[in-house]
Amino acid sequence: MPEPRAGALLVATPSLIDPNFFRSVVLLMDVDDEGAAGVVINRSLDMDAREHLPAWWDLLAHPRRIFAGGPVQQETAIGVAYRPGIDADDDWKAIPGDVGFVDVSRDPGDIGGIVEARIFAGYSGWGAGQLEMEVAVGSWFVVESLAGDVFDPVPETLWRRILLRQKGSISRYANYPIDPSVN
Repeated sequence: MPEPRAGALLVATPSLIDPNFFRSVVLLMDVDDEGAAGVVINRSLDMDAREHLPAWWDLLAHPRRIFAGGPVQQETAIGVAYRPGIDADDDWKAIPGDVGFVDVSRDPGDIGGIVEARIFAGYSGWGAGQLEMEVAVGSWFVVESLAGDVFDPVPETLWRRILLRQKGSISRYANYPIDPSVN
């Protein structure tokens, strides 16, 4: 299993029952000695993105909703965009696969090159050593991301589909019952 790093995915194991992360998929934005941060990519909110960030509406991937990025600073909007072939610059914190983070307070036309985007309310954060400990005790699988994961049109089924594409025993967890006691 790969180490947590920017661009990797954290997939919640069935043992992680915290409601903030139950069956969640997190795209890691940043991992260093001080901790880690990412956004949950499989939980859309019942918020109309056109109302809150109208300039971004035409670029939003289906379903054009704002997503719950995590429990930290939920009043903050974080943008993730696909900008193929563009190197990192002041407007763009690139992670592998032409995907990166953009400032959604800016007009997307001023940034340029954005093919599609997703907007998140808040983020998920871990202090120094916290994520590594959670991975070690079996709360998360760390897996490679594919370029389209963050923009998947059916995010509700992403947890299961990402597990199914893994090699080895991890794929078996895709069919784990929500409540094993009724099995």
